[in-house]
Amino acid sequence: MFKKIMKGAHRKASRTEANDSSMYGFDPPGRSGPGSNMVVNHASRGSLIPSSPGSMVATAQPPPMYSVEPLPLFRDVSVSERQSLFLRKLQICCFQFDFTDTLKNAREKEIKRQTLLELVDFIQSGAGKLTEVCQEEMVKMISVNIFRCLPPASHENTGQEPADPEEEEPYLEPSWPHLQLVYELLLRYIVPSDTDTKVAKRYIDHSFVLKLLELFETEDPREREYLKTILHRIYGKFMVHRPFIRKAMNYIFYRFIYETERHSGIGELLEILGSIINGFALPMKEEHKLFLIRALIPLHKPKPIAMYHQQLSYCIVQFVEKDYKLADTVIRGLLKFWPMTNCTKEVLFLGELEEVLEATQTVEFQRCMVPLFQQIARCLSSSNFQVAERALFLWNNEHVVGLIAQNRSVILPIIFGSLEKNTESHWNQAVHGLSANIKRMFMEMDPELFEDCQQQYEEKQAKSKQVEEQRQDRWRRLDEAVEEREREDPMITC
Repeated sequence: MFKKIMKGAHRKASRTEANDSSMYGFDPPGRSGPGSNMVVNHASRGSLIPSSPGSMVATAQPPPMYSVEPLPLFRDVSVSERQSLFLRKLQICCFQFDFTDTLKNAREKEIKRQTLLELVDFIQSGAGKLTEVCQEEMVKMISVNIFRCLPPASHENTGQEPADPEEEEPYLEPSWPHLQLVYELLLRYIVPSDTDTKVAKRYIDHSFVLKLLELFETEDPREREYLKTILHRIYGKFMVHRPFIRKAMNYIFYRFIYETERHSGIGELLEILGSIINGFALPMKEEHKLFLIRALIPLHKPKPIAMYHQQLSYCIVQFVEKDYKLADTVIRGLLKFWPMTNCTKEVLFLGELEEVLEATQTVEFQRCMVPLFQQIARCLSSSNFQVAERALFLWNNEHVVGLIAQNRSVILPIIFGSLEKNTESHWNQAVHGLSANIKRMFMEMDPELFEDCQQQYEEKQAKSKQVEEQRQDRWRRLDEAVEEREREDPMITC
């Protein structure tokens, strides 16, 4: 009989909880449902007693809340009650709402927004040191709000090819009024110098960081900006997480390069990396060099490189400035992924190449100058005037001109033909004029070498003309032989 009574009580309780969700129009904290979100699994969850003897006295958790009601302000309660009030406010902020309908639960949404503002102000003011329980519950609340399933990209589930990301309207997260304050709270928790990293790393753990990195796929640029700042602060503050963050970024880049070629946050991740690379100690670790070769250089391959090329170029140049011996590796990597039919990408590559050459020393330049100027010669003779013009602009850089001048005996014979053809027949007047100026520069630099190249070019042209005449002559004789055969045997034409 007792077991039957207990089973009945359990069924009634379940029905009551189910009715709560439908009555309030939102999901209470901890409830699984369409509005619920994943929660980070922390190693210390459930522990209400601080681990260290010198920690503050643990704050008892308040009973669970099933409705959103305004709570008193922090300034209206005594100092001893603020930690308990802080936990109750966190419970309110764990409620999830549907932002696709602006009128639905408008009162509760505003209460949550005001509560989040109070929490941000409380953390920023440093009115009281948070207990470990408060820190844990705060990170749980933050996890409930920010770790969610992102909506599909605009091209997904339509059967259409993805459009150019630059031409698409960015998706804006409808819950941003709440989400922004949650990110602000996380930032205010991480940034202060008095935050105890030994305690905080129990809650800002690898699982938390990994899910934070996954959020970089959001299409909302405002959210990516907050994520960039927060991840950068985590990298700087939690040294224990640094190798893990770099490795996780590697995997994101690998997947983007070799699988999807679609990710909204590559630019922001590269911005963080630019700062990280700037802080690398010398001599550079082999791990960092492998990262350059396996991740950064192959990032030149995907089609949407224009979305993140500025940040990528900065990272590449940082490596060369840190270790000049990497210049040969970087230049050969650029040549490996040089675009063949995409003129826009070629212009970007030429701009990046100039920045790399500025940080390149003579010895490294000499190792790769032959394949490099074979590619530059192809760019000089490009029918696309933007590519040809950008290649000619390399001679406006004093450092690059100095490297070319030191090795002109090798470089001029490679590019002379392209310069000569531009001055003879290129359709664009700007390209024609720039090519003539560079020819004049070489002539003044080394008249004897210029004359030799001129003579070799003329001999090569004469030989090419002779070969062409021989080819035409063979075809003419072949046509005559066919006509003669047809006259001898008219049935052949039938």
